[in-house]
Amino acid sequence: MQRRTLLQVLAGALVAPWRGLRVWAQGTPELTAPQLAALDALAEVVLPSALGPAGRSAAVRRFAGWVLNYREGAERGHGYGSSALRRPTGPSPALRYPPQFAALDAAAVSAGAASFAALDAAGRRAVVERALNEPERVTRLPGSPTGENLVADFLGFYANSPDGWDLAYDAQIGADRCRSLDGSDQRPAPFGGR
Repeated sequence: MQRRTLLQVLAGALVAPWRGLRVWAQGTPELTAPQLAALDALAEVVLPSALGPAGRSAAVRRFAGWVLNYREGAERGHGYGSSALRRPTGPSPALRYPPQFAALDAAAVSAGAASFAALDAAGRRAVVERALNEPERVTRLPGSPTGENLVADFLGFYANSPDGWDLAYDAQIGADRCRSLDGSDQRPAPFGGR
């Protein structure tokens, strides 16, 4: 082994841990326990009842995982059928969520509850309706979270997920999931194996 090769290997071994630290230190926030409780309470009033408690909990976990795993500056490649590279990802939309969680809690406190999660379902629906209509009315769900409106981001995240598509069409379509062409000539099975 040449000396130069040995020095390159040693330098790489010393730098590698710092690369991971740089990615970790980019400021992607992790949702707190009260924020997760608020999302669970939100899911109960905005997601379809056909999901049941387990399906709503899974949707909250996937959203929280997306927030945790979001990386600023990540390369996004190019869209299907386009040779132009898309811009790298910007700052995490979740950086804009803490004041929105606080606003949900403040609205719940003014309605007489300790927090949004502690508010009854009818009260949560009223708070959510105001969150979607004030200060600026939400007229469409984003394709992916933007940070502009927590409720719309959560709803859009679910609606654009493979599970959201399956429920909407009442069929196991599996949108955006890698699958083989075996059986592609047959109708998808009903959602939930019914």
